[in-house]
Amino acid sequence: MQQSLLAGGGSLLAMTGTLAANATATIADAQPFQCNYGIHDGMFKNHAGNDFTDQIKFAHSMGFRAIEDNGMMSRTPEQQQKIGDTLARLGMSMGVFVIEFDKWPLQTSMTSGKKEWKDKFIQYCKDAVEVAKRCNAKWLTVVPGNYDRSIPEAYQMANTIEFMRRGAEILEPHGLIMVMEPLSDTPDLFLRHSAQTYTICKAVNSPSCKILFDMYHMQRNEGNIISNIDRAWDEIAYFQIGDNPGRKEPGTGEMNYRNIFKHIKAKGYKGVYGMEHGNAKPGKEGELALIKAYREADDFTMNA
Repeated sequence: MQQSLLAGGGSLLAMTGTLAANATATIADAQPFQCNYGIHDGMFKNHAGNDFTDQIKFAHSMGFRAIEDNGMMSRTPEQQQKIGDTLARLGMSMGVFVIEFDKWPLQTSMTSGKKEWKDKFIQYCKDAVEVAKRCNAKWLTVVPGNYDRSIPEAYQMANTIEFMRRGAEILEPHGLIMVMEPLSDTPDLFLRHSAQTYTICKAVNSPSCKILFDMYHMQRNEGNIISNIDRAWDEIAYFQIGDNPGRKEPGTGEMNYRNIFKHIKAKGYKGVYGMEHGNAKPGKEGELALIKAYREADDFTMNA
């Protein structure tokens, strides 16, 4: 089974019927990947069903050793605990979940400096501590919200820094790390570039305030991925994946993820690489294609 998975060929197709019949069955695990890629809910639903814990078990059998779950704070405490227990039993890592103090579509929040937003953010940080305990999380995604066109940009930066300092005061004693994510979804977003995020992290000056370097968003906003990773390296705590255009698995767009993964691993990164993207093809075929794509992107040698 292990050799078939590594080859990513017809043998993988043949064995998936057995796996799909009982995704929670005890089976010989595939070889783990070199990098710690983290799946999300729904990525393997056609093989494992809609229950996220069954998808986690299936992913483990395919060699994945991490998950991430943006909506973890919206799950019940019982669901959070069940996911955490499943990860612990399988020896898997929990990646990011989002501190959802500002629901999508995002509004002008941190940049405004207003007390009601600061109070809301502080309370959600406190709530996130309890969620993290249940699901064994370490990294928490934070998005500062939209640009405030009523005040100069420098004041918006100062307001954001102040918010993040208050969050760090809550999370640092628990060893939790806020990872700020620059995004490309809309030009209304305040946080869009790695250098901008790096500046905020330096100003906050806390081990609990770092960068989430989402390579899909950064390819769209600034490109030059490997060089920009190097420049921001000492403040990066988490990576996310998505090829561009399309935001699907590696190999479906213009980005050379094999080289990028090799570079990040060579620099000593041991954290989770969140798979925050869709599947290029639907159904079981698409899920198998995704696994094959990751096997190919992960097939690098450190001495070559």
